[in-house]
Amino acid sequence: PVDGVVVKGESAVDESMVTGESLPVEKKVGSVVIGATVNKQGLLVLKASKVGKDSVLAQIIKLVEDAQGSKAPIQRLADVISAYFVPVVLIIALLSFGFWYGIAGESFSFGLTAFVAVLIIACPCALGLATPAAIMVGTGKAAESGVLFKRADALERAQDVTTIIFDKTGTLTKGAPVVTDVMALSGKEDDVLRDAASVEHGSEHPLGVAVVARAKERRIALAKVSKFQAVSGKGVLGLLGAARVGVGTREFVRSLRGSVSQSVERQAHALETEGKTVVFVVKRGTVTGLMAIADEVRPEAVAAVKTLQAMGKAKER
Repeated sequence: PVDGVVVKGESAVDESMVTGESLPVEKKVGSVVIGATVNKQGLLVLKASKVGKDSVLAQIIKLVEDAQGSKAPIQRLADVISAYFVPVVLIIALLSFGFWYGIAGESFSFGLTAFVAVLIIACPCALGLATPAAIMVGTGKAAESGVLFKRADALERAQDVTTIIFDKTGTLTKGAPVVTDVMALSGKEDDVLRDAASVEHGSEHPLGVAVVARAKERRIALAKVSKFQAVSGKGVLGLLGAARVGVGTREFVRSLRGSVSQSVERQAHALETEGKTVVFVVKRGTVTGLMAIADEVRPEAVAAVKTLQAMGKAKER
C-alpha cells in the first residue's frame, strides 16, 4: 500500500493499474515501485518512500476529486450571471407582491402567492446547479473508464479536440499478452509449445500464462516437469524427463550455454520490429523455437478508430 524503492531482490511487476501497459516491468535494486501494482514473480524488499496522501494512487484519487471540484469557464460565466440575476429576481418578486397587495388591493395571501411564484419560476437554480452537477458526473464516469481530467476546463474543451492519439496498451488492445507466433527451428511447432508451456505452467509471469493459455487452446497435453526454477527477469527452466528446457530471453539462453545463431537472431529481430516480445525456447542447450507474444488489438478497435476518422478526430500514422 506504499510507494518505495527496491533495496533487495529482482522481480517483474504488473503496473497496468497505473500505466495501462500489459507487459510486466522488470524491477531490481534501485527501481521505483508503486503501491497497488502487483508483484508477479520474485521477492522484493522495499524501502518506503511515499505513504498515504503522497503515494501515486492517492494523487490519482486527488486528481479526480480536484477535477470534480474545479470550475469550468462556462460555470464561472453561470456564476457571474447568477450573481446579478438573483437580486433582480428578488426585486421583481417584491414588486409583484407590492403591486397585488398594495396597489391592486388583493389579499396578503394572494400577494405572497405572486411573490413566491415569481421567485420559484424565475430563480436561476438550474443555471447555477446544472453545470457543476454535469462536471461531477462527467469526470466521475470518465474515471470509471480510465480517463482522468486534471481540470474541469479540460472536460469542457474536449469538444474542440481535433486529434486523438493512442499511445498506451489496453486502449486499442485487449490489455493482456497472448502468443501470436510459434516458430519451430527443429521439430514441430506443437512440440516447441508443449515444452515451453510445460515449464511455464509453474510460473505466474504474464508471458508464461500466455504460453500456457495458447497450449490449452491447441489442446496440447503438458508434460510433467521437475526441478522447476524461475530466474527473475530472465526466464524459467526445468527438467522434462532427462532434458533440461529453458524459456526466456537471449541472455537467459546464453546463461544456459545455448547459442543463438545469426539466422535465429534475424527471425527474432523481424518479430521484435512488429512490436512483439520474443521468447526463446532452448532444450539440451539448443534453441528449438521462438515464440512471439504481444497485446492483440481489440475486435471493436477498428470500428472505433474508423468512427473517429469519420469525425475528423484521428489520422493513421
